[in-house]
Amino acid sequence: MTHTTTGRPTRRASGAVVPVLAFAGIVVAVMQTLLVPVIKDLPQLLDTAPSNATWVLTSTLLSGAVATPIMGRLGDLYGKRRMLILSLAVMVIGALISALTSQLLTMIVGRTLQGFAMGAIPLGIGLMRDTLPREKLGSAMALMSSSIGVGGGLALPAAALVAQHADWHALFYGAAGLGALSIALTLLVVAESPMRAEGSFDLLGALGLSTGLVLFLLPITKGSDWGWTSGITLGLFAAAAVVLVLWGVMELRIQAPLVDLRTTARPAVLFTNLASIMVGVSFYVVSLVLPQLLQLPKATGYGLGQSMVVAGLLVAPLGLTMMFTAPVYARLSAKYGPKVTLILGLLIIAVGYGAGLGLMSAAWQSLVIAVVLGAGIGLAYSSLPALIIGAVPASETGAANGLNTLMRSIGTSVSSAVIGMVLANTANNVGGVAIPTMHGFRVSFLIATAAVAVGLVLALFLPGRRPADRPQLRASSEEDANLARAEEVLRGFRGRILGADGTPVARAKVTLIDHRGRQAGATLSEEDGSYRLAVPARGAYVLAAKASGHGPHASSATHAGDERPVELDLALPGETVSA
Repeated sequence: MTHTTTGRPTRRASGAVVPVLAFAGIVVAVMQTLLVPVIKDLPQLLDTAPSNATWVLTSTLLSGAVATPIMGRLGDLYGKRRMLILSLAVMVIGALISALTSQLLTMIVGRTLQGFAMGAIPLGIGLMRDTLPREKLGSAMALMSSSIGVGGGLALPAAALVAQHADWHALFYGAAGLGALSIALTLLVVAESPMRAEGSFDLLGALGLSTGLVLFLLPITKGSDWGWTSGITLGLFAAAAVVLVLWGVMELRIQAPLVDLRTTARPAVLFTNLASIMVGVSFYVVSLVLPQLLQLPKATGYGLGQSMVVAGLLVAPLGLTMMFTAPVYARLSAKYGPKVTLILGLLIIAVGYGAGLGLMSAAWQSLVIAVVLGAGIGLAYSSLPALIIGAVPASETGAANGLNTLMRSIGTSVSSAVIGMVLANTANNVGGVAIPTMHGFRVSFLIATAAVAVGLVLALFLPGRRPADRPQLRASSEEDANLARAEEVLRGFRGRILGADGTPVARAKVTLIDHRGRQAGATLSEEDGSYRLAVPARGAYVLAAKASGHGPHASSATHAGDERPVELDLALPGETVSA
């Protein structure tokens, strides 16, 4: 079991925290689309075979998948801001390595290091939860969650412009500069989270998860090259299944696991993660199809004949719309809850892909598709961290959001592999060059629509918002936040922590334990010894207090809906208190 050492931030967060953390997420997302404009030229640029050049992209994907849950857990244990800066620093080093080489192996090393930055997004979401006032939390997390799409959409035209007018290594120098700027802003503006999980880092669990993910994602990304029924592809899938099952058994048996699988199995977490895979699939389809359609020559009869830069500009509204959707999400979620906004987002995505089947004959139609899909994906992405955070303890925020981000990455990986195979199998061979067909584009859109339909079914299984739920993530104004705080106070325990001489004890840890022996809340006492703890539901609890230089004290307390003071005297044995 993990515990949190404090229940509130040590000081009020600066108003610049949200844009700074969102900027970090956008910088990380740039790594995913940085090389899109030069993908077809990589074999020539690196003097290698096309099958080898794909490792420049695959290495970043694999390292990002491995780093995301691990960095989330390290952030819970040792500080989310510290791990965020570390992730960005590793990315900067990787970008500089790639900027200084044209050798394949060295380039793969640099790109692998760049992938470690993916952990910054769940770390940023965790920092927001720990340091922001609740009235700002909904829209802030929505923006952070959407930053991966925002960064990807905005980076595409910028990278295309650089690739057309400068040496391709300038892409990596630019990425390193953005990373260094993000580190500086984080150091200046973002305070460290006071939340900590107790326990040690599960190194064996990290190795097991990393091995399983690599064995699973490697055949997904290379299956088209190796053959989906080849021995190496099937063998790696089988090995991944064995390793992940053994890893799961081990995680269930240790006290402080890398990923709390019991928490992950809760319906709210499980169905959110499964829906995240479907959202990831739908997001990547438009990123693969529209740029190709826009750049194909008009001589094909369906290509739109746009330049690389213009194609990037026409797709960029996908990311911009996701960014502007964040405040809309906050209002909708405040009124209806994140489950409803997720369902609404998925419905808009379905409309976008459905309409897109007949809107592929003009450049302006691609713009319409990008805007509609951006709105839907923005709502869906924004809902995911709220659903996760509402279902896990504060001490597991980083790890839980890291796992959710991993689910999205798995979705994009599956999408890349499946759509790539579809476009390749439906392409026309003209002079030895494979030209994607309109049939392939439409099949890709149908696959995305099917993924959204599955996501909708999964979202319907999510638990609905109950009247007794705490409105922690749904307040959208100062007035709503004050009402939320008032409601929370009426349903909690409060009191003082006293020492042997009857004087108040500051910084004493107070833990609320439910009837099943699980932590239901924790905080530190104030300078005057006072504490306040909300309860998730009526029932029997144990209030346990301890402080340096004092003996521990535990008292039984029954919560009946009102709030009565419960003083905890560290000089006395445990006693029963009726509240």
